[in-house]
Amino acid sequence: QVQLVESGGGLVQVGGSLRLSCLASGETFGNYPMAWFRLAPGKEREFVAALSRGGTITSYSDSVKGRFTISRDSGENTVYLQMNNLNTEDTATYYCTVGRRFDSVSNMKTRDDYTTWGQGTQVTVSS
Repeated sequence: QVQLVESGGGLVQVGGSLRLSCLASGETFGNYPMAWFRLAPGKEREFVAALSRGGTITSYSDSVKGRFTISRDSGENTVYLQMNNLNTEDTATYYCTVGRRFDSVSNMKTRDDYTTWGQGTQVTVSS
């Protein structure tokens, strides 16, 4: 069974950057798409970015496109989320997750498209 452990969250000022990491254990890594979601207080869990199983195709929400980059290091079994030009609306707990099927990542932007979630890492952007 795959396990996911996120890290890299913290407190940053508006305009700053953070890089989140998701260490995956088990044989799933590289076999299914992977993604990042976030959950802000009072809101539903929101899709942020996804990476194809081959690691070459990405998909982003409109709110982060051009600022965030999802990538992976297969040798380290790690998926990253580089977040630049952060704003207060990016404040949330960020979760890493694994896709439950083979599909284009542009079609996988809901919670139901994914299975197995990490414990999350908190990102707080202060003004």
